[in-house]
Amino acid sequence: MAGKGKDVVQEKGVNEYGDGVAWIRGPMLGKGSFGRVYLATLKNPTSQYSCFPSVMAVKSAEVSVSGTIQKEKEVMSNLNVCPYLIKCFGEETTMGENGVMAYNLLLEYGSGGTLADRIKKSGSNGLPELEVKMHSRSILSGLNHIHDLGYVHCDLKPDNILLVRTAESGGITEFRAKIGDFGLAKKEKQSKKRKLEPCWRGTLRYLSPEAVIDYVQEAPCDVWAIGCIVLEMLTGKPPWEGEKAEDILAKIRAGNEFPKIPNEISNEARDFLKCCFVRKSIYRLNCEMLLNHPFVEDLDSDDLYKSDDDLSDDLFAYELDDGSEDDSSSYWCEEDADSMDDEPGCSSAEVVDIEGDENCRKSEIHIGRLKSREHFPTNFTYLA
Repeated sequence: MAGKGKDVVQEKGVNEYGDGVAWIRGPMLGKGSFGRVYLATLKNPTSQYSCFPSVMAVKSAEVSVSGTIQKEKEVMSNLNVCPYLIKCFGEETTMGENGVMAYNLLLEYGSGGTLADRIKKSGSNGLPELEVKMHSRSILSGLNHIHDLGYVHCDLKPDNILLVRTAESGGITEFRAKIGDFGLAKKEKQSKKRKLEPCWRGTLRYLSPEAVIDYVQEAPCDVWAIGCIVLEMLTGKPPWEGEKAEDILAKIRAGNEFPKIPNEISNEARDFLKCCFVRKSIYRLNCEMLLNHPFVEDLDSDDLYKSDDDLSDDLFAYELDDGSEDDSSSYWCEEDADSMDDEPGCSSAEVVDIEGDENCRKSEIHIGRLKSREHFPTNFTYLA
C-alpha cells in the first residue's frame, strides 16, 4: 500500500493542490476517504506568519468535495484549545498547478506518527503498561473536554490518535497522545430532521453495542472505544482480531460477548477495561470517573514527557507509510446529512463500497459532497 501511495504522489505531484500564502506543501503523509494529508513547512519562519510552527500537517481536498473537512473545521473551532486535542491553525484555499482549487485545513503535526504506528512497531506484545497508562490518561483528558462541550467523537481508534512532541522537561516519553480527525464528530442528542436508513458512524471494531444494535451514538460510545484502544495498546492486537465483519457484528449484537481481556495484564488494567466494556451504556463510567480510576489516577501529566528543544530533529520518529489509506471502515449516519441540509449545493447520501481489509470490508456513506462554487472565496482564515 505504501508503494502504491508513493506512485500516486509521483504521478500527480506533491504540489497538486498548490502552496499556501505562508507555507510550502511537502510530501503526502497519507490519505483517507475525505482528503489527503501533507507535510507543510513555512516559507519564512521570521515573517509576520512566524506565529505558526515551522512544520504543520495540511489536510486538503478539492473544494467540490471538501464538505467533510469544512465540517471538521467547524467542530474544532467549537472545541476551543485543549492540550490533548490536535490544534487547528486555520483554513486556506489554494490553487494547484493544474487549476484545481483546494480547501486546506492547517493542523498540528504529529511527528511521532499515529498511535497505530506506535503499536505496530511494538510488535505483538503491546506497549509497556506505564506508557499505556500515560497515553490512556491523555486520551481520557481530551475526550472529557470534548464531552464537556457537548460533542461525541464517534470514531476513536489508534489511527486517529496522533503522537506530538512536547516541550516539557523530564518524564518517560517525548510524545503526547492527542485526539484528531473530527470529521465524524457530532453534537450530543442531535435532533433528526429527516429519516434515512439507520446506520452508524465510525469503525466497526471500535463500535459499542448500543451503536450497532440501536444506532445510538452518544458519549458512552466513545468510552467503549477507549476500552478498545487501551486493550490494543496492551496486547498489540485490535479488538475482535481475526474476525470477519459479519462475525464481529454478531458478537457485538449478542448479549454476552465482550472483547477478550488477557490474564497477563495487571489487575488495575483488567478492572479499567471492564469499566469501559459495560454493555448497558447507562452503567458505563464516564471520562471524568475513569480519570479517577487507579489505572491512571496516580499519573501527573506534568511529569510524563521528555523535553524536545528541536522539533526539526527526527521529524519522522515513527516513519509513516506515505500515501497509505486507512483500511478500516467508516460510516456516516443520518445526522451528517441533517447537518448539511442547509448548505448550498449538497447532494443526497451516496453509498460507496470500497475494497478494504481482508476480514473487514470497507463500506462508506459519503454525505454532503459540495458542488463547485463559481465564486468560492479565495481568502484564507487563521485562528488567533
